[in-house]
Amino acid sequence: MATLEMSAGGVAKATSPSALQRKISQTLLRALTGVAALFSFAIIFIMLFFLLVYAYPAIRFNGWGFFTSPIWNIGNQYGSGVATRNGFSGAPGAEFGALVFIFGSVLSALLTMLVSVPLALMVGLALVYRIPRQLRPIANALVELMAGIPSVVYGLWGLVVLVPWISNALAPWVTSHLGFIPFLGGPTGSGTGLIASVFILSLMVIPIMVATTRDVILAQSNAIFEASMALGSTSWQAMTRAVLPSVRSGIVASIMLAFGRAIGETMAVLMVCGSAINAFPSNIFSPVNTIAAVIVSQLESALTDATGMAQRSLAELACTLFIITLLINVIARAMMRGADRREGRGHA
Repeated sequence: MATLEMSAGGVAKATSPSALQRKISQTLLRALTGVAALFSFAIIFIMLFFLLVYAYPAIRFNGWGFFTSPIWNIGNQYGSGVATRNGFSGAPGAEFGALVFIFGSVLSALLTMLVSVPLALMVGLALVYRIPRQLRPIANALVELMAGIPSVVYGLWGLVVLVPWISNALAPWVTSHLGFIPFLGGPTGSGTGLIASVFILSLMVIPIMVATTRDVILAQSNAIFEASMALGSTSWQAMTRAVLPSVRSGIVASIMLAFGRAIGETMAVLMVCGSAINAFPSNIFSPVNTIAAVIVSQLESALTDATGMAQRSLAELACTLFIITLLINVIARAMMRGADRREGRGHA
């Protein structure tokens, strides 16, 4: 049965039950999606809040030296007495510095981007423009399968296959032929180290970047590619000078997403990085460590600290990683807005 509503001019108008139901459902949907968005937003900051509360004694104990010291030492667990700083106590000789782990995280992620970005862009373009239409479903399925493989599987493959290959083949060849280049010469080690971490991380982030690049290219009109070809461009020129600039913001988003994944990856890196403590890498074959990996590797020894300061310092490391990841996302958003504005001016 129809209902009456008063319009702004005071005139009654009929509203059908279906229109009323649509209005109610739209209002309900808007409320539910708003609550879901607020809930996900709140979870992030609740996690950060509780991490900061738990890590506060370590923040006071370590001070700014936490970010400038390369030494990580949970102290003498069998000694008598405690070390007290700023009103909080730790084991005798305890010193917690995150500089080595921050450096390792950022360096491995940057080198991963250096390797993976060109490969991912080329594979994404090939999936759209080069692979025959009949083979595209298979190729796309393989890319998505790689993205879904658990990180521990990549780590095990790296430990069993990649690390021996680096130790026996790649490292001797590089030091023999390219050792004069800084950061490529010197001791080769056992194969676990920075270069193994970079290779594993590249395998893990390339599928993410490829899938995103493919999707943003397919979302664009094919007229851009066809118009460039009609003006006399080669297919390579059409792809690199017309198609890629038109999806710049999407590519930036995929790169930053992959960078965030690389800097926060844990198990695969832990299995091949060499778990360096208190030492910076001297070349690409040196052992390295990252924030995420050291949290896992040092957790068991931290539990032996009766004062709890080692555990709280690991929580401070987790807060640091959390904030770094948050900054990466903020920078990505800013870069995407800048790219969108430039594209808008170009279209105008």
